[in-house]
Amino acid sequence: MMEKKLYIISVLGRDRPGLIASVTGVLANARANIIDIDQVVLRGLLAMFMIVDYSTSKVKSEEVNSMLKDKAKELGITIDVEPYIEYMLTTEPEKKVKDLVLVTILGKDKPGIVHSFSDLFYHLGTNIERIRMIARGEIIVTEYLVDTGDMGWSDLRGSLQKRASKVGMNIVFQPRDVFKRAKKLVVFDMDSTLVDAEIIDEIAKSSGVEERIRDVTRAAMNGEIEFEDALRERVKLLKGLDVKVLEDIAENTKLTPGAEELLATLKELGYKVALISGGFTFFTDRLKEKFNLNYAYANDLDIKDGKLTGKLKGRIIDAEAKRDIMKEIAAKEGLEMDEVIAIGDGANDRYLVEDAGLGIAFNPKKVLKKYADGVLTDNNIKGLLYCLGDYREKVLKKE
Repeated sequence: MMEKKLYIISVLGRDRPGLIASVTGVLANARANIIDIDQVVLRGLLAMFMIVDYSTSKVKSEEVNSMLKDKAKELGITIDVEPYIEYMLTTEPEKKVKDLVLVTILGKDKPGIVHSFSDLFYHLGTNIERIRMIARGEIIVTEYLVDTGDMGWSDLRGSLQKRASKVGMNIVFQPRDVFKRAKKLVVFDMDSTLVDAEIIDEIAKSSGVEERIRDVTRAAMNGEIEFEDALRERVKLLKGLDVKVLEDIAENTKLTPGAEELLATLKELGYKVALISGGFTFFTDRLKEKFNLNYAYANDLDIKDGKLTGKLKGRIIDAEAKRDIMKEIAAKEGLEMDEVIAIGDGANDRYLVEDAGLGIAFNPKKVLKKYADGVLTDNNIKGLLYCLGDYREKVLKKE
């Protein structure tokens, strides 16, 4: 077997049509064989790296390099060639199967962010395969494709979440089998996720039992009491409340900042959108109609003679029910769970987030973080878009 004669060829210059064809044409004419290549365009600047085997060339290595030098001068670019000594072997190096994960970091730009995470990856014994900046403006979004090596991805996720919290950034973590699957269904919780409020607390303000209901809500969201018990207790406290109070609240309910843009973009991209809430159908049905959502599920308040009876009708939408409904919708749409994204904020969303292909905790209670693949905070709910492959490519094309 002929011994390989490998060289690293790096190309740097202003991007324009035909540039890659011109450079690789020199190698093709010399019958030098490109065995690996990577290329990127950054703000109009092309950077390309090739590993080329000269052993197949019909001319000497020096002549190939001279032709590349002439081509660089002709095109007004830089071409550097260096021997790839490490791989001048008669046998191929053993290839290790890589365990790749896609880590998306997003938040307000500040110095030192790239170093902070790159340094963490290094000290965790993982290797960065690729970094690319997806967006820069209102928020900065950077993607890291990382080989986890011998480190379990769940341990890596925990370490990344701690670092992200420390430096004030958001993070989303997607294992290979997840980020390679296109997402087609997005499931939202309502209160403190899609809607910028806990609606039952808003109702309580008009019923004279605000503190009592808020205490129960807080305990339920933190997983201190069972959701169904907490829900029935709170609804019981609302007995006799006029339905007009609910109508006023529904009229004045505002979405979380960025959520309306997020919904519009998801619909534009062809996603199915579902709202599965432990709140009330009185509100989810209105949101479904207003924003043209595909599905909406919640608890049904019992209303007689225009007033709340303090009871509920039908199925209780608790944590288990949320997960079951999500799976029912996926089955109806002919989707696997890897094709589903779920986003919520509290203990009642734990199974929803855990069982979805991509589970996002938004401004989460502590109990939810351990189930989530990513955490978004503050006004970053629309940062979810940068975790979608089709949207990422749309943004990159604009750049």
